Amino acid sequence: MTDKRIVGIGLVGYGYWGPNLARNFSRRRDCRLVQICDRSTTRAELARQHYPNTSVTTEYEDLLNDPAVDAIIVATPVDAHFHLASQALDAGKDVLVEKPLTSTIAEAEALVALARRRGRILAVDHTFLFTGAVLRMRELVAAGELGDIIYMDSVRVNLGLFQHDVNVIWDLAPHDLSIFQYVCGTRPVAVRAMGHRTHSDLHESVAYVHLEYGGAAVAHCHVNWVSPVKLRLSMIAGTRKMIVFDDMEHSEKIKVYDKGISVRDIDRDTYNQVRVDYRTGDMWAPKLGMREALDLEAEEFIASVRDRHQPRVDGEFGLDIVRQLAACQRSIELGGERVEIA
Repeated sequence: MTDKRIVGIGLVGYGYWGPNLARNFSRRRDCRLVQICDRSTTRAELARQHYPNTSVTTEYEDLLNDPAVDAIIVATPVDAHFHLASQALDAGKDVLVEKPLTSTIAEAEALVALARRRGRILAVDHTFLFTGAVLRMRELVAAGELGDIIYMDSVRVNLGLFQHDVNVIWDLAPHDLSIFQYVCGTRPVAVRAMGHRTHSDLHESVAYVHLEYGGAAVAHCHVNWVSPVKLRLSMIAGTRKMIVFDDMEHSEKIKVYDKGISVRDIDRDTYNQVRVDYRTGDMWAPKLGMREALDLEAEEFIASVRDRHQPRVDGEFGLDIVRQLAACQRSIELGGERVEIA
């Protein structure tokens, strides 16, 4: 791309998530939403109504062949990610792909390698990593406020939406896996996962994931499409403090607890009982940035395209998450056996 202030954006996919991406990129001054593509004529017409000054098409080649399009955003079902993103990279476009990056490790590795060969930016839309809550959690962990991480725990459950192409792990777990890795700066080394199909002809709709991080830290993730209530709750516990992140909370999404335990030497005079001291201090809710996550993500992606630097959530990060998801899937197929992550 030649050096210029305005970045031309093309969006493929105007279904569930595409309208949110279109809204955020279209209102920015440092880019222009040049084209929207959806093969559904109904959704294409809806995009045309919402964005009368943007060209709308049902043919993806129109985005690939448009010299005014510098970067393409892929917001389609995951089974189309590799095909669409690889075509865009081959056409000399930078690419932002909705999570997860691809449906297989081989596809993700191929996209990362292709972007490198073509000298293109490849970013992944792990939107939660741009929220004020997750950014603040990362700051607290990096500053050592929590001490050494002991465990991470998350519950992400709701009633629907059932996906036709992936199971509940590939749909919901990318949020928590990416949050754990981004906040704590470490990758898991092995996983055990159990899944259940509530209807035999569908994908797993309930799943439990246990992650090992190579040291003392472990993580557990529960994802579910058939819950009577919607919960978005995460907890990160350290040796000094603990964080609770409730994304359903409006005003105080994260709370930091000065609570913990310390284990002293075994007391030989009390029948070898372990002696535990409990610490209970204050709870505080730090102030969070209120800027919409997608707007912040759009700003970073545009800057990466314009200034030719790698974004924080790049293809390598997306590949890490796909490797974790694939290991979860393999563990389910093996009945919950431990699977090392490639």
